[in-house]
Amino acid sequence: MKFTCNQQILSKAINTVSKAVTNRTTIPILKGILLRAKDNTLTLTASDLDLSIEKIIETHVSEEGETVVLSRLFSEIIRKLPNEEITVELKEDNNLTIECSSSQFNIVCFPADEFPNIGEIEEKSKLVLNRELFKEMIRKTSFAASLDESKGVIVGVLIELEENSLNMIALDGFRMAVVKEDMKNSEEKKIIIASKILSEISKIISEVEDENVGIILDNKKAVVILEGTRIVLRLLEGEFIKYKDILPKECKTTVTLNKGDFLESIERASLFAKEGKNNLVKLSISGNDMTITSRSEEGNVKENVMISTDGEGLDIGFNSKYLIDVLKVIEEDEIKLELNTGVSPCLVKPIEGNQFVYLILPVRLSGN
Repeated sequence: MKFTCNQQILSKAINTVSKAVTNRTTIPILKGILLRAKDNTLTLTASDLDLSIEKIIETHVSEEGETVVLSRLFSEIIRKLPNEEITVELKEDNNLTIECSSSQFNIVCFPADEFPNIGEIEEKSKLVLNRELFKEMIRKTSFAASLDESKGVIVGVLIELEENSLNMIALDGFRMAVVKEDMKNSEEKKIIIASKILSEISKIISEVEDENVGIILDNKKAVVILEGTRIVLRLLEGEFIKYKDILPKECKTTVTLNKGDFLESIERASLFAKEGKNNLVKLSISGNDMTITSRSEEGNVKENVMISTDGEGLDIGFNSKYLIDVLKVIEEDEIKLELNTGVSPCLVKPIEGNQFVYLILPVRLSGN
């Protein structure tokens, strides 16, 4: 194998596929990147068995062939070389020579036939999503998925196709994110993708110029198709929680307020919210005023936010981190909070429409 390629193009391709490389594995070959030079293209592939990424770039191939290089070492070498042409040649005994300008490296490789075959999938259905829309929906939901691998499918995000909408849902037992976009779908379908994999897909989407993202689905896998890039991922198996049953159907108190003012006040109050005390901030709602308080051994804080209230006043406590996470992904200037009691869930919604709803469980206040 021998090929010549521009340093920046190769470095960018390595950066893309290395998102699928894991160091937490007992299988040495999975720490590598498969290089396959053929027909004046170089295909780079990496896989951790749950996520596989394949990137194709144009190169000058003078000798076809394939090998596997250690991702971390190969990436560091290519990244530190000057922005010039690089010649990569596979010699005998699985030694790879990398030459650029006045630099020459020799690294040991693995046989390509030991690398797992990411394979093809049987196309059961296909989605085409706007790139920016898909990226935004991931941003607005994935943070609410559980980080605890023992919690089953709630480490993932549910992607739900209904007749007239595309929905994405994530929850972790303390909060829930539901985001909807109007979309005509030829079939109704539900898939669950691990949140950490969606986050990597979002990063890759940001690096390409395609307007749309293609997603091919079968029963156990999905393939995300972008410009010169193919991402194969394992779907999570299991039944997602019936999230619609969790959402309160009525509310006794509706609070309308400015999202920016609310976020800034919660962030300041959180300076005195301690991790060991559930990052507790207390909201006291009375008429057109909300008082936000927090206290610790180091001191206390009191914030006042102007609001519009329809219904009864109440006191309720929250983990400030959960409030901040939600408020940071909402783009609207004005939002509403729907509440019932100081111990029942709070819903965060837009003033009009149903494009998102966030549910946050309260922290029980002493005396409640």
